[in-house]
Amino acid sequence: MDNLCQTGIETSFIRSFSTTILDSNSIIQEIRNQNQFVYKKFFEDTYAELVHYANSYLFDQGWSEDIVQEVFIHLWEKSYSLEIKSSLKGYLYAMVRNRCLNFLKTIKITDDANVLDMQSMLSADYNLDVFSDEDLKIIHIQLLKVVEGLPTKMQQIVKMRFIENYKYVDIAEELGVSVNTVKTQLKRAKVKITQQMAIVIALLTLH
Repeated sequence: MDNLCQTGIETSFIRSFSTTILDSNSIIQEIRNQNQFVYKKFFEDTYAELVHYANSYLFDQGWSEDIVQEVFIHLWEKSYSLEIKSSLKGYLYAMVRNRCLNFLKTIKITDDANVLDMQSMLSADYNLDVFSDEDLKIIHIQLLKVVEGLPTKMQQIVKMRFIENYKYVDIAEELGVSVNTVKTQLKRAKVKITQQMAIVIALLTLH
């Protein structure tokens, strides 16, 4: 009976334990000692907020989860050699941010020449001049992802106009449609793009 009570108390403690009661030095020391319990609880306590943070750069849940998992694997495998001058959580936030930015640089998108006129594709309400180069890179990538999600014909017209710099009449002639059709498709595309990019731009302004 005593053993059962003790087991119940230990289980209750495990469920209620939070790594927030330990300071950064204690947590990293326990992880260096291969304390799987502390590592697991620290992971559970911070994983969701780090994924949310990564998603503010990548705007993709799957990529964000992958980045954060890689960071935690790195923490476990390299804990003995890490030099943490700030808090452990602050260190992980910085690592997540750096990995997100590095990941964005590796993404291959159909605008290798970087000639996409982003401002022309967005509402005039958005002033892209206020964003840093890093934020503009994120906007650029997300904008191209939105374009890739447009209906096939609309996507083709948008790319011809804003990436290949075709004139309306040239697009109409090549696709066998009227100039009015081209203009209508571009107008609809601009509305769709602006709507989908609104949340991206709003989140970036909070950085």
